[in-house]
Amino acid sequence: MPDFPAITHVALTVSDLDRSAAWYERLLEAEPALDEDTGTFSHKVYPLSGGMLLGLHAHSDPESGEFTATRTGLDHLAFGCADRDELARWEARLDELGIDHGGIVDAHYGSGLSFKDPDGLALEFFAPPS
Repeated sequence: MPDFPAITHVALTVSDLDRSAAWYERLLEAEPALDEDTGTFSHKVYPLSGGMLLGLHAHSDPESGEFTATRTGLDHLAFGCADRDELARWEARLDELGIDHGGIVDAHYGSGLSFKDPDGLALEFFAPPS
C-alpha cells in the first residue's frame, strides 16, 4: 500500500463570498491564486504554506442554516504553528485585526487558539506541546 497522500486543499462554503474573501485576505495577507465563477458556484482559492490551498465557495443555490461544530461534518479547521511562541504571535495578529478569539488554551496534547470566520466557521491555530 502506498503512503496515504497529504491533504492538498480545503474548501469552505461561505454565505457571502466578497465579505469572506475580504476577511480571509486580511488574515492571510494574500490575494487569491484563483477567482472564478463556474456557473453553479463561485470560488476564490488562496495558497498557504507547504503547498496547501484554502478555497472559499459560494453556491448559486445554497442551503440555509448556520454552522455548528456539533452537526455531522466539519468540526473545525486548524492551522499548524511550530511552537507556542508562534501561536502567541498569531494571538497578537488576531488582536491587531480585531478578530475575537478564545485566547491560548494549553493542554497536554498542545496549545490552541480558537476563533471564527464571518460565517461562524470554527478555526484554530494549533501548536504541539513544548
